[in-house]
Amino acid sequence: MNTGRKALWVVRESGLPAVVKPCTDCSGTRHHPSGKFRVNANGKLLDVWLLLCCAACGRTSKVPVCERVRVQSLEPACRLAYQANDPAMVRELIMSGPLAAKNGYRLDWTGTWELETDTPLCPPDGPAPRRVLISFDLSAPVRVERLLTLGLGLSRAEVRRRVADGRIRLPLALDAKAHQDFEFTVDGSGVPASRSDSGLVDVVDDEERHTAGLGGRQWPRGEVEDADHHLHGVIRRLLHGAHVVAVDEEVHAARAPVGGVDVEAGHVDR
Repeated sequence: MNTGRKALWVVRESGLPAVVKPCTDCSGTRHHPSGKFRVNANGKLLDVWLLLCCAACGRTSKVPVCERVRVQSLEPACRLAYQANDPAMVRELIMSGPLAAKNGYRLDWTGTWELETDTPLCPPDGPAPRRVLISFDLSAPVRVERLLTLGLGLSRAEVRRRVADGRIRLPLALDAKAHQDFEFTVDGSGVPASRSDSGLVDVVDDEERHTAGLGGRQWPRGEVEDADHHLHGVIRRLLHGAHVVAVDEEVHAARAPVGGVDVEAGHVDR
């Protein structure tokens, strides 16, 4: 939905995070949920484990969810979800930060999300500010700067410049990791920072490559520097060595000038 100068970006789920912990059978450290629970009843006490599979060797391991819990204290809906291997319960527990902290492992969110936008991947250069709401379908911690580079189609350096000069206004720091909905504002007024009034590129960072036309040919270049500081676009070699003076000078009146001068003698009547 895009009404006026409002936009909605959504962090969509594309997979579940991996559990990072050592495997007892191999050197692998990444584990994925098997989609199953193990429930063990001992009288009036109940134990529940979430089952994981090692991505390297396939060994099954257990993550304690409930240990020695009285059956009466467990909600019937939860107990039925564990017994039925409910996918929604598996998803909820595999993404649980408190469960990861309790059992001493961490979550790897690589490849678990994608950003869906309803705005084109180009700098917002309209005169009025645009408000952008970022909504999270899953609680993946994503760096704010990463969201802006993807959503606006700008380099990291350009995003930093626009935040510094106030054209992007954020409620969070650029290096913060967001996992809940937030809104920011983009001001498209003014000349884009990547171009001057003449339309020439002022700065090119290490994430972008541009070419400069020179004599009808295209030559790659990186960052554009002060033209008075370096020689730019020298594409032909010198005709003489660097030790040869470029302008003739009179070394001695009785000798030939530097570099020599060829004179064709004409016919002279005597």
